[in-house]
Amino acid sequence: MGIFSKIKQGLKRTKEAIAYKLNKLFTGGVLTDDFYDELEETLLTSDIGAETTENIMDRLKDEIDRQHVRDTATVRDILKNILVELLEENEKPEYGYPLVIMLSGVNGVGKTTAIGKLAKKFKSQGKSVTIAAADTFRAAAADQLTVWAERAGVRIIKHAEGADPAAVVYDAAQSVKSKNGDVLLIDTAGRLHNKKNLMEELKKIARVVGRELPNATVLNYIVLDATTGQNAISQVDIFNEAIDIDGIILTKLDGTAKGGVVLAIAGELSVPVVYVGVGEGIDDLEDFDADDFVSGIMGDE
Repeated sequence: MGIFSKIKQGLKRTKEAIAYKLNKLFTGGVLTDDFYDELEETLLTSDIGAETTENIMDRLKDEIDRQHVRDTATVRDILKNILVELLEENEKPEYGYPLVIMLSGVNGVGKTTAIGKLAKKFKSQGKSVTIAAADTFRAAAADQLTVWAERAGVRIIKHAEGADPAAVVYDAAQSVKSKNGDVLLIDTAGRLHNKKNLMEELKKIARVVGRELPNATVLNYIVLDATTGQNAISQVDIFNEAIDIDGIILTKLDGTAKGGVVLAIAGELSVPVVYVGVGEGIDDLEDFDADDFVSGIMGDE
């Protein structure tokens, strides 16, 4: 199954929530105020958010005026192009090796699973991968990550529960250096009840990485659960206070009708969605593609 098919299949529930409403609007006829009102309502109720919906509507009206469009059928293609442009405005980070990716995110978003899938993805590209189990706060976090590391066939560095996360990362960095490893994936704690401690922890980990792997490309990704819709956006703001977020891994896209939040993320946060989870299998983490996503939510065959 190709990437397009996987993303398209994973967007089935989102397509049911958005595409059918849109296509009903685009079945022909002249442009009226009612058409614009219904289109705006469809976008607003699709977890795209008020700010991004307004942005899309403004761009759409400007383009319709510029092209002197008079029928609703033509508007569909214009809207599709605008959505793709919106998603491509935030460029994905370029990878250089050695590569360090620190993954943050609140508990329950699928961070451990995302790390396992990401490890498998890099391993299948021929990269040497090490996982640092730096979430030493949550009971059994390292054990769960070990299962994923074994499934992916990669090394994992872990300490006892309650250990200093930065010490785990230090040991992992030493391992990467001694073995000339390509990729270091760092799991971090997802607790938010004591935000100050979490922020200091993330900053300390970042300092260790910068000191021990000075020539590495270092990226900070946040893992978000697509099923939470608009609530995902506030999580990025919290973690951005401690570390600059370079990209987003959006999990559980296949289990929600709220996939429109991808557009809200692009429009409001100026952070690219890099990967999307479209299933439970270890290979079900796909590179995000704007064209495939928009085609999926608009019901293109």
